[in-house]
Amino acid sequence: MPRRARHYLAGFPYHIVQRGNNRQNCFLDDEDHQFYLELWQKQSERYGAQVHAYCLMTNHIHFLATPLEEDALSATMKVVGSRYAQFVNRKYERTGTLWEGRHRASLIETGRYLLCCYRYIELNPVRAGMVSAPEEYPWSSYAANALNQESWIVPHSDYLSLGSTEEARSQNYQSLFNQQLNHEDIKRFRKGAHYCHPVGSQAFLEEVESRYNLRVGKMGLGRPRKRERLNKGDQ
Repeated sequence: MPRRARHYLAGFPYHIVQRGNNRQNCFLDDEDHQFYLELWQKQSERYGAQVHAYCLMTNHIHFLATPLEEDALSATMKVVGSRYAQFVNRKYERTGTLWEGRHRASLIETGRYLLCCYRYIELNPVRAGMVSAPEEYPWSSYAANALNQESWIVPHSDYLSLGSTEEARSQNYQSLFNQQLNHEDIKRFRKGAHYCHPVGSQAFLEEVESRYNLRVGKMGLGRPRKRERLNKGDQ
């Protein structure tokens, strides 16, 4: 029996992570990266998932996106993942699974946590020692958000609040990167993505749990109870 599509809260931003099977490389050359991003652009527009930030690492991906419909992210990820796997298998004459199961996703509180998530995603290549500065890495959204490079991504309202003009927003956005994320923020986003639970203040977590009936905290093993299935990432 096929899996049901995973549903999300429409209008709320999510941090999405998907890794290659057995941590194997998913992107081997520029064509691979470009094809994957083109898939995301087309399918996110088709299903109504607004992408705010992204980073394609060698063996995994990070996206920050807001679904306009509850199944927008699930539909986008399903089509992108499947078509990209077919592309890779044909190109490299390989067979088998490309991705390590289904994607993981964590709801992100707007404001400070959302802007921190932007930085967490776009600083991935720096933390990995691949580049010394985010602008040196070509496969992230940093150039669009910080340098006004033309892009298909959709600015979040929190990003737009950084300034009244494109120049002011890009300069203020760059200033956010003057300091690295602290250890606690990095741990918070990693844990949120791994266990697929919301990231934000205690008040936000309590509101999410009470208003939307979403369990907050580490996810246990096994199939989630029916009331918890509104948004759960990979178990």
